[in-house]
Amino acid sequence: MAEAGKKKKRRDLDAVMVEETPPAAQKPPFKVLDKENPASDTEIYAKEVLNAMIADNLPPTPNNYSLYFDRLLEDKSESLRKQIQAILELEESNDAENTIELEHRLKQGFSSVKNILGVTANLYKNISLMMKILEKRKHELEENPEIRDALKVVDNLENDVVKLSSILKTQTTKMKGIYDDTAKIVKSVENETIFDNQFGVYNKRYLLSKIKKEIDLIEKFNHQSSLIMIELSRDLKQRVKNEKAIHLMTRTIARLLLKTSRRSDIVAHYGNGMFAMLLKHTDIESAKKASERLSDLVSNSNFFLADQEIQLKISIGVTTIDPNYSVEEIVVSAMDGIEKAYMDKNHDYAISLRS
Repeated sequence: MAEAGKKKKRRDLDAVMVEETPPAAQKPPFKVLDKENPASDTEIYAKEVLNAMIADNLPPTPNNYSLYFDRLLEDKSESLRKQIQAILELEESNDAENTIELEHRLKQGFSSVKNILGVTANLYKNISLMMKILEKRKHELEENPEIRDALKVVDNLENDVVKLSSILKTQTTKMKGIYDDTAKIVKSVENETIFDNQFGVYNKRYLLSKIKKEIDLIEKFNHQSSLIMIELSRDLKQRVKNEKAIHLMTRTIARLLLKTSRRSDIVAHYGNGMFAMLLKHTDIESAKKASERLSDLVSNSNFFLADQEIQLKISIGVTTIDPNYSVEEIVVSAMDGIEKAYMDKNHDYAISLRS
């Protein structure tokens, strides 16, 4: 049986069609609950996901199962999607979200330390100003020898203020040392962070690490994944010419990316207002469809600047995660797609593939 020894050909996940009810001879050893049980539909779907993974020769690891679980759900009925989504929301516990919250609190704490240092510095400046005022009043009293007693009081007050200023200066120096140490700690943590505070998505460092990991997985299991890069249209930015408005538009794009993405997708800010979406187990045709949906979603979202209504517009570059190329080359390929999109008057996206 030569055919039996051949490696199974991996199928495009979008084309996976698994029978709703397996043949009697292939029924699993466990019992499927009847339709009156609300868990029955989800159990049938869970088995369907596992069958699809087995058919694609994919190891049934938790990450792979979660990815296929999300992908296959897109083709199911709205009622089943709502039912499963309700269950997912009840059991939601995301380690990445917990990490993001921890990073956010850490930066808030550092900001508070910085504010304390600023308040202390202002207090020191006010003490210095008070000393100058005392010096001025002392000169005024010296011009009136008949009020020598008052002059002695001013001298004593000046000595007290000098002592207070000296103590405050020492404490400020110590506080600055604490601030510098805290800044080093925060900087070291930032080198390991995964979250971009500015736009509420993952950061560049996390994106590049995920692309590298996906390359390794593709080399091992031979599936297809894609990368798309997105930026606010340059024509739109040139027309608006308002930095604050452009920043708000870019934040809107980030929110729309999160809205249209699946749980298995990685949405990240690459830098300078450019975003990326890593689409796992997604071939180039499916990535094109995702780009079309994203472009339509953005085009139907208007932005109001004063009394002016502005239609949002983006440009998208699409490329494959090819293990024959480095992470940097794959990212550059997607960026080349953006440049091609600007030259294409019929689409907001373009495909760029390394030859």
